[in-house]
Amino acid sequence: MRGLQLSLNHTQKIRLERAQERLKSLSSKGNSDASVVVADTIPLNYEDGVLKGHGTLDLNGEVVASICGVVERVNKLIYVRALRARYKPEVGDIVVGRVTEVAPKRWRLDINYSQDAVLMLSSMNLPDGIQRRRTAVDELNMRSIFEENDVICAEVRGLQHDGLHLQARSQKYGKLERGQLLIVSPYLIKRRKQHFHHLDQYGIDLILGCNGFIWIGEHVDPKEDAMIEDHVDKPEQKGLKFEGTLGNQVQEVYTPLKTRQNICRTANAIRVLSTLGFIMTVEVIMEIVNLSISLNIDVHEMLGSEFCVLTAEKEVERRSSSKKRG
Repeated sequence: MRGLQLSLNHTQKIRLERAQERLKSLSSKGNSDASVVVADTIPLNYEDGVLKGHGTLDLNGEVVASICGVVERVNKLIYVRALRARYKPEVGDIVVGRVTEVAPKRWRLDINYSQDAVLMLSSMNLPDGIQRRRTAVDELNMRSIFEENDVICAEVRGLQHDGLHLQARSQKYGKLERGQLLIVSPYLIKRRKQHFHHLDQYGIDLILGCNGFIWIGEHVDPKEDAMIEDHVDKPEQKGLKFEGTLGNQVQEVYTPLKTRQNICRTANAIRVLSTLGFIMTVEVIMEIVNLSISLNIDVHEMLGSEFCVLTAEKEVERRSSSKKRG
């Protein structure tokens, strides 16, 4: 995502610089979210013993960063995750991607990787939900499941000889509709146990893809979605045109205005956080959304200079309180 073009006045510049200085000072020894530039010293506890990984080197008895990025700790391993680098997949990652090609028995997806990922027809949960062998009819009907430019959610299965493979064998995966797709730098999304979030108070779903693709859309119950698929498939089996039936179905589905506003408000909160380079978590995103609501700020005003400064100050307040609790 391109950074917002902020035109700060003198007072806003001072406030933003002050907030950035406080954020830097709050980067404690145990803070794995600390960002570093080249030659910055990485604070470590040498008594525990450390292993120096990518992006670090020894200099005068200290461990310093050799690249710009975010300090990561895995047990005793210390390394720096580079900024603005392409996504590096790991097995089990939740990713959001866009279909670029419908090929024989497979779909190809753009997931911000060095090459398109592959989702095999055999690795896809079919609309009827029945576990069975894929037939020639299934292959002919692939475009009725996904077509070019569709946005879908899947899981990284592994790297094989013909590229990176995905799978979508659960109802929580599949096509994403009635929402927005945002793209941020992958380093802003940390791997966590939960990447699917249902924000009940706003009636929306939030998917934080490990590849930096974020989906914000109207909440969809997997059971209701399966019922819609069944309703669409049955007329097709009787010989009616799929496009006409699908067209009628889409016309019957409306996203309430309030839900659309919540989607846009959440999307703008993510845009502001991305511009400021803050790590994305559902808690941080919701704090910024609630901040805009409490200050009675319109959705379009969230992309202004003043709200960006307020967001930075709010992040200082959040990290200060979390440090006191810790």
